[in-house]
Amino acid sequence: MCGIAGFGGGSGISAETARPLLEKMIRTLGHRGPDGFGFHAENGVGLAHARLSIIDLSTGDQPIHNPRRDVWTVFNGEIFNYVELRRELEAEGRQFYTQSDTEVIVHLYDRDGDDFVRHLNGQFAIALWDARKQRLVLARDRAGIRPMYYSQRHGRIWFASEVKALLAVLPELGRLNPHALMQTLTYWAPVDPETLYEGVQSLPPGCLLAIDADGRQTLKRYWDWTFPSAEETSPARYPLSVEQATAELRELLVDAVRLQLRADVPVGAYLSGGLDSSGIVALIRGFTDTPVRTFSVAFEDGEYDESEYQQAMVRHLRTEHTTLRCTRRDIGEAFPRLIRHTETPVLRTGPVPLMLLAGSVRAHGYKVVLTGEGADEVFGGYDLFKEAKVRRFWARQPDSKFRPRLLEKLYGYLRNSPVSNAAFAQSFFGQGMEHLDRPIFAHVPRWTTSQRALGLLTPELRQAAAAWDPLDAYEQTLPPSIMDWSPLARDQYVEAKSLLAGYLLSSQGDRVAMANSIEGRFPYLDHRVIEFANRLPPSYKIRGMTEKFLLRRALADLLPEDIVNRTKQPYRAPDSQSFFFDGQPLDYVADTLDPQRVRDAGYFDPQAVSRLVEKCRLGRATGFADNQAFVGILSTMLVHRQTGEWRAAAQGHDDASAPLALAT
Repeated sequence: MCGIAGFGGGSGISAETARPLLEKMIRTLGHRGPDGFGFHAENGVGLAHARLSIIDLSTGDQPIHNPRRDVWTVFNGEIFNYVELRRELEAEGRQFYTQSDTEVIVHLYDRDGDDFVRHLNGQFAIALWDARKQRLVLARDRAGIRPMYYSQRHGRIWFASEVKALLAVLPELGRLNPHALMQTLTYWAPVDPETLYEGVQSLPPGCLLAIDADGRQTLKRYWDWTFPSAEETSPARYPLSVEQATAELRELLVDAVRLQLRADVPVGAYLSGGLDSSGIVALIRGFTDTPVRTFSVAFEDGEYDESEYQQAMVRHLRTEHTTLRCTRRDIGEAFPRLIRHTETPVLRTGPVPLMLLAGSVRAHGYKVVLTGEGADEVFGGYDLFKEAKVRRFWARQPDSKFRPRLLEKLYGYLRNSPVSNAAFAQSFFGQGMEHLDRPIFAHVPRWTTSQRALGLLTPELRQAAAAWDPLDAYEQTLPPSIMDWSPLARDQYVEAKSLLAGYLLSSQGDRVAMANSIEGRFPYLDHRVIEFANRLPPSYKIRGMTEKFLLRRALADLLPEDIVNRTKQPYRAPDSQSFFFDGQPLDYVADTLDPQRVRDAGYFDPQAVSRLVEKCRLGRATGFADNQAFVGILSTMLVHRQTGEWRAAAQGHDDASAPLALAT
């Protein structure tokens, strides 16, 4: 794990001129790679690397080159199958000068060109320079675990692991994109390739961008979450019985865990007390010789706390364990630091405890943790998927009183559950039924709830939001074949491309771990596991109202029965109540949401924001809508302030108080 930055193309930057620019960029990413910096500059390119040393501690410094020294790379992440790839390449007569996973990249590129990326099993963001062709290649892993941002300015492409590195040399990029803000306040994240910053793009997951010597750019998608047709995934057509599929899944998971344990430093694991993380730790204990230390977060509020289950798993798996106890005040006070690392608004506080937990992991001397992230997207674990199944069943008989009552089996972990009142449940989940035959059907209730903050925008932005149809807009990003898939497959695809890649693996994944120089690894997101699961019949994932059916079977003999049969409880943390104590907001909250500051920023209506703040101060925030609106507005204002500070620093002065312009 590391941070990368640099530029390619154009002329006018000598190697001597490039070095201070590269240093300015990479030093903003020191948290991603505190173990050293590396540079390569020549006519037409500059590459910089901040290293978090995990594999080949002694000779693995980057940039790495091929034997002719005309292909160079810097890379953030891990290539888990590098041992097998190296054996293959050495058998072909290729010579290596390090023991690192990075070196296989330049040899594969020499052999296969842009197709090199198809051989990689890993999580990565890669920048590769081909000096012979004067060609820059940027590539990102299949699921979008590692970030890659880029911008075209001054006749060249600039790239980095985080936007702050781009702003360090291109302060003009510190203009917020109002359309991307509306996307974030609806979908929880901008839609690739857009970002919150005008002129900055995110390389989409599973994509490779090549910039040739003449400036021509070619964006290739080398992988996607694809599914067979609904007919092909019917149980009658699927070639494996449940027993056969269970055995094959078990074998795949064991191998994914085995590969992701590769490191020259100790490896830890998160243990939430649910099926997914417990399964990863059980696989480590049962099928490898790797010692593993486990870590978890506990809450003072019982609605969010899972420590009872965590401790049961600690006893069952006999791990050395550390629990971080997180209070509401801890969350509120750490929130500004979170936003400095996410560089984008968030709608929930859930990333904060995970950031604090990663700090605890680092304090105990660990650099790597395996997590259970991705299992819900891959195997159909979220209530959203079951909710959509019930709503489709209900839609066939919309006057039925019995069918909507199936919703009562959902959201039992919520203190104020939307299904606790039958009339409200029918009203809430009945919305959007007119979209039954659209691929975004399952996500309409969530996106409708999230959009509460759009009503608090300034009149000008509210007008723009009213003219924007988020459902139509999102459907334009989906593959034409999506309606041939089963309904569950459609739901999974939208979830994987929106919440997983845009939020969970970014604001709640890479950013909070790397804020503490920690690398998270995700065995359930091994692309072989995803591809296997995508071919399964829907009934192998959700059977009746039991989610992750096949995964439960694959892990059943490794875990206690109550963990295997435990209903999914999504990870959550206290939201607006984390920012108010004794009837008063935290000092920075009062300052950040001061009506004059809100007015000067130009995103939200100051009076509407003040009313929401007062509602939260009195403890009257109702449900997800108010809480997400408050957290979204507060985090947007913090992004605004912090971006101003970065821009001012890049321009060499300390005046960060001037309002940032919105891009138009």
